[in-house]
Amino acid sequence: MSVDLTGVLVPCTTPFDPVTGDVDLVGFRANVRSFLAHSVRGIVVGGSTGEAVLLDEDERMVLLQGARDLVPDDRLVVAGTGAESTRTTIRRCEESAGMGADAVLVQPPAFYRGAMTDAALLEHYRAVAAASPIPVILYQVPLRMSTLEFSSSLVADLAKIANVVGIKDSRGSLELVAEWVDRTPDTFQVLVGSGAILYGGLEVGAVGGVLAVANLAPGPASAIHAAHRSGDSAEAGRMQELVAPVHVEIVAGMGVPGVKAGLDLLGLRGGDPRLPLRRLSDRDRDNVAEVLAAAQTGPAVVDGASSAL
Repeated sequence: MSVDLTGVLVPCTTPFDPVTGDVDLVGFRANVRSFLAHSVRGIVVGGSTGEAVLLDEDERMVLLQGARDLVPDDRLVVAGTGAESTRTTIRRCEESAGMGADAVLVQPPAFYRGAMTDAALLEHYRAVAAASPIPVILYQVPLRMSTLEFSSSLVADLAKIANVVGIKDSRGSLELVAEWVDRTPDTFQVLVGSGAILYGGLEVGAVGGVLAVANLAPGPASAIHAAHRSGDSAEAGRMQELVAPVHVEIVAGMGVPGVKAGLDLLGLRGGDPRLPLRRLSDRDRDNVAEVLAAAQTGPAVVDGASSAL
C-alpha cells in the first residue's frame, strides 16, 4: 500500500460546545470547509493539535466521519491512532480504515518509557503495520510533550517495514530532518511538523508538512510548498517569513489554547480546550491578535467565503 503525502496537511483542532463540553461537529465541519478552500493536501483528525488524548473513542470516530464526508477523494484524511497498547492501536487503525481514512498517524507508546527500547518499538510498529488496512505514518511527537525520541538508527529500521510510508517529525530541527531523509529509502516520505522550517525542510528533502500553524495560515503554508515545487524560492521564502512567527509565537509558544484563540480571532471555531488544558489569559489572547495582525492575516474562510492569511 502507498499514499502520496506531498504537500501540507492540516492537523485540525477539536471545537467543543461551550455549554455541554461535547464535540462541536458543526464547528469542526465549518473549519474543515475553510481549510479545503486552500490548496492543502488534506486533513489530520485526532492528532496532538486535535487534543486526541482528551477525546473519547466515539468522539474520534464522529470527527473522522465528519472529515471524510467533506474531504474529496483527491485529498487525504489521516487519522491519529496511536495508543499505549499495540492492541488498541491496531483496533483504531482498523476502525479508521473502515471510516474511510487514507492513512494513519501513529505516535509511539510512551507511558512505560523506560521499557520502550528500539527492539520493543520495532515489534510494536511491525505488528501495527502488518495489521493496518491502510498505510502507517510514524509520528515523532514534540519533545515538550510526554513522549520519547526516535533514534536515527531506529527510524532507518522502521522505514524498511512494509506499509510504513513516512514520518512526521515535530522536533523542529532541520539537521535532524535532513538526517532522516538521508538514512531512509527514497520512497519513505519525511514530513516536517514545525511551521517555522517548512521551506528549509523541503530544501533538504522533506515532501511536505503536517502543520498546526496551517489552522491559522492554510494559504501561506500551502503556498510555501507550491512555490518551492515550482522553483520560486523568493516566493517560498516570503511566505515562510510570514508563517514562521505565527508558529513560533502561537503554536510553539502557546500550544493548543493559542491555536484555538487564533481561530476565534479569525472567525472560525476555536473555543476553549478541554480540561485539564486551560484557555488563554486575556493578555495572551491579545498577544495572539498582535501576532496575527503583524502577519497580515485577513478574514478567514467560513463556509467557503473569503481567504485567510
